[in-house]
Amino acid sequence: MNAQSPYAAKLATIPVTDGEVSVLGSTTHYWVYGEPDAEHTIILSHGYRGEHHGLEPVIAQLPGIRFISPDLPGFGESTPLTEVKHDIEGYAQWLIAFTEAMGLTGRAITLGHSFGSIVSSAALAKGLKTQALVLVNPIAISGLKGPRPISTFVTVVFYRTARILPEKLANKMLRSPLIVQFMSSALVKTKDAALRKWIHREHHTFFSRFATRTSVTEGFEASIAHNVGDFVSGITVPTLLVVAELDDITPLSANRALAAAIPNSTLVVLPGVGHLIHYESPEPAAAAILDFVEAQPASAR
Repeated sequence: MNAQSPYAAKLATIPVTDGEVSVLGSTTHYWVYGEPDAEHTIILSHGYRGEHHGLEPVIAQLPGIRFISPDLPGFGESTPLTEVKHDIEGYAQWLIAFTEAMGLTGRAITLGHSFGSIVSSAALAKGLKTQALVLVNPIAISGLKGPRPISTFVTVVFYRTARILPEKLANKMLRSPLIVQFMSSALVKTKDAALRKWIHREHHTFFSRFATRTSVTEGFEASIAHNVGDFVSGITVPTLLVVAELDDITPLSANRALAAAIPNSTLVVLPGVGHLIHYESPEPAAAAILDFVEAQPASAR
């Protein structure tokens, strides 16, 4: 499935380096986009079964910001956690420790997309020091209470079945191209045929790059066990919520309620898009992020 990224040309103008660091037993691989002397630094947490590539369309629109984008443990090129579980508490501990390892505690902005929005919020509740928080497609209610109950039920059965099958069979099922295509087709909202084709290619390329059956099924249970709303009392920094009008995971009404519960928050609603803001509407998302980030103090260097 060949399809050219519509954001490749802009991304190619941004310098990229990579590295790895050991955090809670995970060899965490990360990528740094942008200049080292950029005024602002943002640490990213991507969505469930994603990896750092997914947020590149947004990064491509923001060449003046430095982004540090790790693959979450157990996904992409990062190995699983061994000192904690792949649950929200474990991932929150990991994000705090990763930020410390980067020497950026209290000196950067934290951005979480989808599952990463829960991880980021939980990390703040556990003491992560950050200048500000950006949530893109935040999970505002339990994944079990989304607007598509039948799809949710089928998804839960799918992952819980994978937990008990022999590992070889489970991995084959979890990486099935038919399953990936079903997920991708369910989430895409754009009518642009070329963009749809590229999004499907992205999912087929990166959605199955998880380390083990255990990490991916533990991660799924984590994704439905908590939501950002569970951690609002710990969110005291300036917060931007970039939400989608047509999100199939969290309805707009829930995101409005979430924004109202977070002090010093700004809500930006993107019309005509669903849970794939980072793929379908990176330009307006990036514009909202830029406005928000420029209102924050410069990152200490």
